[in-house]
Amino acid sequence: MRMRSVDEQVERALAAAVRPAPVRVAISEAQGLLCAEEVVAERALPGFDQAAVDGYAVRSVDTQSAADEPVVLPVVGEIAAGSRQPRRLQPGQAVRIATGAPLPTLADAVLPTGYTDGHHARVTVHQPVPSAGFVRRTGEDVQTGDVAVRRGTVIGSAQVGLLAAVGRAKVLVYPRPRVSIISVGDELVDIDRAPGEGQVYDVNSYALAAAARDAGAEVVRVGIVPAEPRKLREAVESRLLLSEIVVIAGGVGGDLADEVRAALVDLGEIDMTRVAMHPGSVQGFGRLGPDAVPTFLLPGNPMSALVVFEVMVRPLIRAAQGKRNPHRRVVTAALLSPITSTKARRGFLRGQLLRDESTGDYLVQPLGLSGSHLLASLAEANCLILVDEDTTEVAAGERVQVSFLAQRG
Repeated sequence: MRMRSVDEQVERALAAAVRPAPVRVAISEAQGLLCAEEVVAERALPGFDQAAVDGYAVRSVDTQSAADEPVVLPVVGEIAAGSRQPRRLQPGQAVRIATGAPLPTLADAVLPTGYTDGHHARVTVHQPVPSAGFVRRTGEDVQTGDVAVRRGTVIGSAQVGLLAAVGRAKVLVYPRPRVSIISVGDELVDIDRAPGEGQVYDVNSYALAAAARDAGAEVVRVGIVPAEPRKLREAVESRLLLSEIVVIAGGVGGDLADEVRAALVDLGEIDMTRVAMHPGSVQGFGRLGPDAVPTFLLPGNPMSALVVFEVMVRPLIRAAQGKRNPHRRVVTAALLSPITSTKARRGFLRGQLLRDESTGDYLVQPLGLSGSHLLASLAEANCLILVDEDTTEVAAGERVQVSFLAQRG
């Protein structure tokens, strides 16, 4: 096998990114998705002049002399939030008003209760209020015809609130890419069965499905599929019709790799290659089915499979969502312990990223360096330490590049 660089393999995968066609969903289902339209407000927000605080609707001119001595105004009524009864204010009068209630005609300010004695019949004003004081003006937030939410915006809680505020029940979004996860291996049993001699639990389909969800995908965990070519082909072919990405764990080395290739050969081209990285150097990638669905073959070793997923598959999921930068954040940190790395391969080593309380500098403690099979060390890790291909040793205290993993807790 020809050794391919990590960057070249990632580039090949990202070139296959296909954003799913937009769909219209209820705004309650849109959180975390990318907006696929310019949402134009069809009405102003607020839609009417309203009180910003509890108090009294007044003409500001009637309160100005309160700067010198208290002013007494008769209270001629009360307006609650949601009131639809029109009301007109006469000069020299006040109306009790609740936050969010519409201002009566001629009122141009709201006198906060704290500026007064709070009386219900005749209110004594101790402090004047300026014109437009404590009033939310019509269209102050959004004018009719304004773009409330722009295309390409990630819809968070604020955007959901704004969509509701402008009266949108549904919004056009790019849906989460659909990812199917398949495990291959005669030694595998599902976790509801006790493994027999020589058998192990299917870790990969569960771990990789969780990683795909963390990346923002809609996931189908197919589970264990026999390596027998006909059954594997049927399983993969059925998922190609319903997926933007297919991930097959296992079957990248030895005789099993030949069986997997035989199963997939009629569906398209899978390029089995060595990538200059560790762990997980042996892997496969291709585009299968009539829609050329990006399909990954990952190592059967769960630790290696998760690292390859992080480096190769996760960026594709993020790109398919339309993320401007599909890669994890990378920072520089000082090593707390020495590390070694394989010559001519980029290392992705587990680590725990810390922060020096006195200086704010990043520190990183390597984890589980004795083997690529140590899944427990990845569970403790919150980062991957990135080691260049031409580096085989890094001493404690030297600075290294560190890629964030999902935050814990």
